[in-house]
Amino acid sequence: MKLWVDDIRPAPDGYTWVKSVNEAIYFIANRNIIHGDDTYWTIALIDLDHDAGVFANQGGDYIKILDWMEEQGINDIPIHLHTMNPVGRENMRRIIQHNGWKQIY
Repeated sequence: MKLWVDDIRPAPDGYTWVKSVNEAIYFIANRNIIHGDDTYWTIALIDLDHDAGVFANQGGDYIKILDWMEEQGINDIPIHLHTMNPVGRENMRRIIQHNGWKQIY
């Protein structure tokens, strides 16, 4: 599974589209839990916007996903940033680099 985290731009083919921080955290937190059909979600990539827009009331801007991953010690999922916000991109990039996470360009 590849997560596309964005409130406006639709997910490209092959991605699961999530629009809020809380929804993204749900998928990440439950990625290794067996679900009803005896399968579990494997997350191959998280592709992030920065600004959550009207979905900010559901967990904040998308940088909060990185904050949560850092707190949880999750470091095995590659991250791509598709945000157009240059300040937000740099703030997110700093968290990624600080943790030694793999960033896909």
